[in-house]
Amino acid sequence: MILNSIVRQLAYSLLSLLQLAMLVRALMSWIPSLRGSALDNLLYQITEPIVMPFRQLLWKIPGLQGIPLDLSFLAAYITLNILMGLL
Repeated sequence: MILNSIVRQLAYSLLSLLQLAMLVRALMSWIPSLRGSALDNLLYQITEPIVMPFRQLLWKIPGLQGIPLDLSFLAAYITLNILMGLL
């Protein structure tokens, strides 16, 4: 019982950190002088494995290929939110 609670809290904390990393990465993308910085590269390495499957999935939907907005980032963020709610 206690182990279950610890694992659940650890998973929730990890998902929260991933969401924070995604949020910081999104905000940093609006500041050109921060692109390519060490923090930007670190956040990219942490968050891209989560975002890329959504990007590949959304690229297969014909109506979304021409949209200049990266909806995969939003889909990944919402999915993390749903997972946190399930914990």
